[in-house]
Amino acid sequence: MSRRYAIYDVFTDTRLAGNPLAVVFDADGLEDAAMQRIAGEFNLSETVFVKTPENPAHAARLRIFTPGRELPFAGHPTVGAAIAIAEAGDGNGGGSRDLVSVLEENVGPVRCAVKVGGTKAAFAEFDVPRKSVRLDASFERQAIADAFSLKPGQIGFENHVPSLWSAGVAFVMIPVHDLAAAAAVDFDPTLWERCAPFAEGRLASAYLYCRGGVNHLAKFHTRMFAPDMGIAEDPATGAAVAAMSGAIHFFDKLVDGHHPFLIEQGVEMGRPSHIHLHLDVAGGAIAGARIGGEAIRIASGTLDL
Repeated sequence: MSRRYAIYDVFTDTRLAGNPLAVVFDADGLEDAAMQRIAGEFNLSETVFVKTPENPAHAARLRIFTPGRELPFAGHPTVGAAIAIAEAGDGNGGGSRDLVSVLEENVGPVRCAVKVGGTKAAFAEFDVPRKSVRLDASFERQAIADAFSLKPGQIGFENHVPSLWSAGVAFVMIPVHDLAAAAAVDFDPTLWERCAPFAEGRLASAYLYCRGGVNHLAKFHTRMFAPDMGIAEDPATGAAVAAMSGAIHFFDKLVDGHHPFLIEQGVEMGRPSHIHLHLDVAGGAIAGARIGGEAIRIASGTLDL
């Protein structure tokens, strides 16, 4: 059986930048093991499989796989799949249009707003399906520094210290002093496995961050390492940004109101990505979080499977 697929670069409006994503359409009938093998064949940080939704009012049922395992939720597959589904069904002659859809993921239903058509890259934004929560964990600064070939004094800035957060997928948030420290990282997965906590049944991944960015509009500069997922380094990680929302609110003590953030990632990989995070704070707590970005198709074809 032939199944259509497309490759999108996500969290960018430039081809061969951002985070590449494989979108496999017509995925009904594929078993879990087959989807995992196909994800390994593409060997991208994530492959998303588009299936018939359980609720006919929803746009699709998504299954998301890294080369190493399935994820209950991920940001760049959500953005990329929402745009791919909208573009696949776009019959308005290329004109610009906005639409809202719901994607069924293992984490639950995810509401997405999509803008497609026109001359610009398509844009999608989704409501984070789970609020970020802090998980219990303790960290030795020296052990973390060793895992990233940094000095202990380069770990942390202001009142930010390493902490564990999850909005569906757990990440250790590791603040580093500045852009120079982020660029100097030399990640050792063996040392990371010795100091990283297990969370939600898995070894937690690492999300490094500092203030500022190469892009002068960026509020934070980030890097992500996930040996448990089979990902040496990821150029853009929406699920990590969703988790990071809790750390930003906690450490920066955000006041009530709306807070927009532009977060850059992938710079050191030569694949700069730009992730939009919007936080609404009310009564001292996060009332809502949204993540968005652009995506552009670079390839399409069929799988003879």
